[in-house]
Amino acid sequence: MAEAILGSLDVIKKVRVSDDGISIAEEQLLKTRLPMEIDSGAAVENLATAEDWRKALSRVVPAVVVLRTTACRAFDTEPAGSGYATGFIVDKKRGIILTNRHVVKPGPIVAEAVFLNREEIPVHPLYRDPVHDFGFLHFDPGAVQFLEYEEIPFAPEAASVGLEIRVVGNDSGEKLITFPSSFLLSGEIPWMRDQFATSRRKESVSILSGTIARLDRDAPPYKRDGYNDFNTFYMQAASGTKGGSSGSPVIDCKGCAVALNAGSKTAGASAYFLPLERVVRALKFFQEDILESSLSKNSWQPVHIPRGTLQMTLMHKGFDETRRLGLKRETEQMVRQASPSTETGMLVVDSVVPGGPSHKLLEPGDVLVLVNGEVVTQFLRLEVLLDDNVGKHIDIELERGGATITVTLLIQDLHSITPNFFLEVSGGVVHPLSYQQARNFRFTCGLVYVADPGYMLSRAGVPKHAIIKKLAGEETSVLDDFIAVYSKLSRGARVPLEFLTYVDRHRSKSVLVTVDRHEWYAPPQLYVRDDSTGLWNVKPAISTTSAFSLSLFGSSNGEQQQLLSTYDNISTKEGSTVSVVNGVEKSCEGEATGSSGESVQASDAPIIESETKRRRVNNLLGGDGLANTDGTSDHFEHNIADNEVAEETVTIPASSASTAEHVIEPTLVMMEVHIPPSAMLDGVHAQHFFGTGVIVHHSQSLGLVAVDRNTVAISVSDVMLSFAAYPIEIPAEVVFLHPVHNFALVAYDPAALGSAGAAAVRAATLLSEPPLSRGDAVYLVGLNRSLQATSRKSVVTNPSVALNVGAADCPRYRAMNMEVIEVDTDFGHSFSGVLADELGRVQALWASFSTQVFCTL
Repeated sequence: MAEAILGSLDVIKKVRVSDDGISIAEEQLLKTRLPMEIDSGAAVENLATAEDWRKALSRVVPAVVVLRTTACRAFDTEPAGSGYATGFIVDKKRGIILTNRHVVKPGPIVAEAVFLNREEIPVHPLYRDPVHDFGFLHFDPGAVQFLEYEEIPFAPEAASVGLEIRVVGNDSGEKLITFPSSFLLSGEIPWMRDQFATSRRKESVSILSGTIARLDRDAPPYKRDGYNDFNTFYMQAASGTKGGSSGSPVIDCKGCAVALNAGSKTAGASAYFLPLERVVRALKFFQEDILESSLSKNSWQPVHIPRGTLQMTLMHKGFDETRRLGLKRETEQMVRQASPSTETGMLVVDSVVPGGPSHKLLEPGDVLVLVNGEVVTQFLRLEVLLDDNVGKHIDIELERGGATITVTLLIQDLHSITPNFFLEVSGGVVHPLSYQQARNFRFTCGLVYVADPGYMLSRAGVPKHAIIKKLAGEETSVLDDFIAVYSKLSRGARVPLEFLTYVDRHRSKSVLVTVDRHEWYAPPQLYVRDDSTGLWNVKPAISTTSAFSLSLFGSSNGEQQQLLSTYDNISTKEGSTVSVVNGVEKSCEGEATGSSGESVQASDAPIIESETKRRRVNNLLGGDGLANTDGTSDHFEHNIADNEVAEETVTIPASSASTAEHVIEPTLVMMEVHIPPSAMLDGVHAQHFFGTGVIVHHSQSLGLVAVDRNTVAISVSDVMLSFAAYPIEIPAEVVFLHPVHNFALVAYDPAALGSAGAAAVRAATLLSEPPLSRGDAVYLVGLNRSLQATSRKSVVTNPSVALNVGAADCPRYRAMNMEVIEVDTDFGHSFSGVLADELGRVQALWASFSTQVFCTL
């Protein structure tokens, strides 16, 4: 083999080139001696001089633009975000730019094209192919006033192995600028490993050279849960393109585009180019159906480009591989005779999408032989047959394990399984499952797909790429079903939701979803793509007469006024709110750590404590589990009005638990706080917090809970309360945030507890006088995540320590001008609650403070 290669090199050295090119004898000798067949036309093209490349690049460079795109919403395979890419003008009169599909994106985008002279022109999506990685953008040709440019012509037939090419584009985020002719020496400009930049502007030419090495490479796989091209060949060359060069033209020495740059291998220099045959077809539809004058007005008649599919993925396998799959020798001979001599294999079924035309008829490993009686071994020919016969039946003869099988399939419209609308609900995006993702996940097209969970769904634990199967116990097989069920729900409703994920496709998961109680986000809206403008039109998804209505707690206006009046009186009692310095929690910036957090094992006997709590609830409900109706309300009102723990009889079980713990426990709540992403302001470093609060007021119409501001950071929050005295979880509202001191007041509706729950819960007795002194004994009482009260006796070591919370990098709330109490022992930084005396009277708030921790390695 080495001798053959050396002999081939000797032949190459001895080739004499005349003005007319290579002689016929030498051309035949090259073909017989070279290990890889190189097209003779490519060999002639590679003889282009530096002057030829200079002329070609001078025509091409002005037609190449930098694209700045921003995806406004996550949709289908693409997340929301912004980036840079490349495009080039293919129709000057109509203002059409060719680039990649993953640049145009399937969802709504805002984009602009930056021309060579830095003119910035808005562009709008014109078309994106459902499968292949190309799309068109439109700009107003009249808006470009100061640049002369020409469109880049197509020459897909010129692509061949050995063809020298140039990739002109915005490589690695660099912008094109005019380059002097001194750089165009010996045809070496495009190597561009150096970046020609001035001291003032970080911009440079990105023109990379290469030689086409393959025309039949498999489509490169990008992401398992994102966009991937398939059912096509790609070209490969070692041009070393990087990010930002997507959509760059791959040109020959004549200045014609022979391919479209699509991707590259980050670990090497390989670049992958998309052939242009289907691009040329799509562009002709626009040129034939759209008048030049209509496009210049940014509004045009939508153009339908027929695209057919059988919802299957094919791979091109060599003849040796197909024989191992059961291909008969006589079939192979027939295929070889009917195909060009350069044919190396056949098309084999790789996967089939469930529910599609090929489902249960084709299987992985099937070898395609005949399509409508024609031998088909190439992707392009099969795609032509599918696109030209949408809605019709097609006969396919295949071989499966040595047996010949003939099937008749209906060609489906590819656009019908490519969504062009989505539902936006609580900041999330939900739409029908596209063909792209159905192929990736092996699900049926059209299912309810979560492109972005947003606030409501992520709060419930629904991940991105989930498939929603049920909502509120009802099947949601399509998006219309989901909207119909959602429209019946009222704000604040908590309903079950069942979903699947592609990583665990055979097991359904169920979560509780809380419908937004507040208007943090707009009501559910439906966005529909308008192909006549490239924009997305929005309309309400749910009528205004649906169940979406909200008052503060579902109470009357009079009760709301009473709530606000009571809040005004209570919020001024700052003397009863003191903090403990040893209870400070320090959370790193950006971490979702709440005030209290980890489960701490109490020193008491948990079984006895649980029995005591169970007996208390049973007594309130009555022996048969029903709420008492005789005298319960009077007794409840008396306890609240007196608000004195000393007047009640407290039964202490035979355990090590303190009296203070059992008195305080019915006054404690575990608070879970969620902050919507749209309200991440004022330096809030997380979206999810936990903490313990203490009930400071409890009546029939109003309940108030005091808590630290490391649990309730801002008023734009969704708060849920879990009571230690009664097994229930209810919503609450933030009604007061102290601007300086570390406490907040949260209000809840006692009616939501029911009669038994309202009787079990009570307010704590606040004891502000006399103030604590050094050596006083106190009890630290708090809740763990299991809502079990935990207490520890401690001693005050310093009753007035000046608090000093350092400033954070990002401006945010920090407690200041405060004196706190120092004790000798506590439960650590992940716990909060109250300080009480031995009778259970609250003397201070055991608070958590938010500070930034600077970690060094």
